[in-house]
Amino acid sequence: MNQIILQQPKRLFFGAGCVDKTLDEWQSKGLRRLLVVSSSGLEGLVDQVVSPWKAAGLDVEICCQVNREPDLALFASVMDAARAFAPDGIIGLGGGSPIDVAKLLAALWNGEQTPHDVFGIGLLKGRSTYLACIPTTAGTGADVSPNSILLDESDQLKKGVVSPHLVPDASFVDPELTFGLPPSITAATGYDALVHCMEAYANLHAHPIVDVIALEGIRRIGGYLEDAVRDGSNIEARENVMLGALHGGLCLGPVNTAAVHALAYPLGGAYHVPHGVSNSVLTPHVFRFNVSAAVDRYAGIARALGVGEGASDEEAAELGVERLTDLSINCGIPQRMRDLNVPESAIDVMATESMKVTRLLNNNPRPLTVEDAREIYRSAW
Repeated sequence: MNQIILQQPKRLFFGAGCVDKTLDEWQSKGLRRLLVVSSSGLEGLVDQVVSPWKAAGLDVEICCQVNREPDLALFASVMDAARAFAPDGIIGLGGGSPIDVAKLLAALWNGEQTPHDVFGIGLLKGRSTYLACIPTTAGTGADVSPNSILLDESDQLKKGVVSPHLVPDASFVDPELTFGLPPSITAATGYDALVHCMEAYANLHAHPIVDVIALEGIRRIGGYLEDAVRDGSNIEARENVMLGALHGGLCLGPVNTAAVHALAYPLGGAYHVPHGVSNSVLTPHVFRFNVSAAVDRYAGIARALGVGEGASDEEAAELGVERLTDLSINCGIPQRMRDLNVPESAIDVMATESMKVTRLLNNNPRPLTVEDAREIYRSAW
């Protein structure tokens, strides 16, 4: 059995309305100056959330600059805002992008390290600023993970920072905050969360503790994502997808993802395809490549998705891939790279770039060569 390290927030709040517990948390920690990192499209929701904090006398600075998947230039701009304000607490409020920025900001704003110094695993020296996350999407799991992702513009590749210092002190996972998400974002972020769970389960470093978390996340997202996309006010669907996304986030620290995410990074880095959409387009093709190396695992995924019961593992695994394709179609996600304005001529470069994401490729149940990556991209194009 593999060794495993579980890294989770010290305080984890889940449930409709749990965002109302934030002020009590800040006051119990003696926080007075809070920097909120978010997106401009969420300004109304941000004002609603922080209003009680301001009424209680806290000094709140709102930075709504993170309107895209973050790159180094955007991070530097938010870093300037943090240094000008000098917070004693940083709050990431929004989707995965502002949360990723907030996490890394809390560790770097008052230190000497730069993002370039800490790309990789275990390179952060520490974090002295209180950090909390309030997700408004059910997808990335960044609110409970030790990971933060930035785009390095110099080579148009997303790069990760992985460190226990990036695990928040508290996370408030409130499904009611996802009511305003449009169907396309609900679909893409939910599919991303589903892939977190599936790649954690079909993983060279899979572990029985994480298997339980991953399979339950697959059941909840697979069973409720279409309902959440169809009716964003369906609280049962929102709660189940949000809980499934939380499960996916809890898988990221101890096990992490694999080849789907590694091959998705060049799509996001060079062509700015939303991360969940990249994962959705590639998942069936990567899974078919992997099945021969872990057919029992992919059969388990299929059965958690509600298909393949009573079938052989080989038959169940194929039914699982078909179910994942149907789920993506039913949620309105584009199916081919060509539909995302990715030129066929980019395949060779993307295949080469994907090979650099070794921290994820090393988890994949089947070894992947650059030619394998080319063939997967071709089949997805």
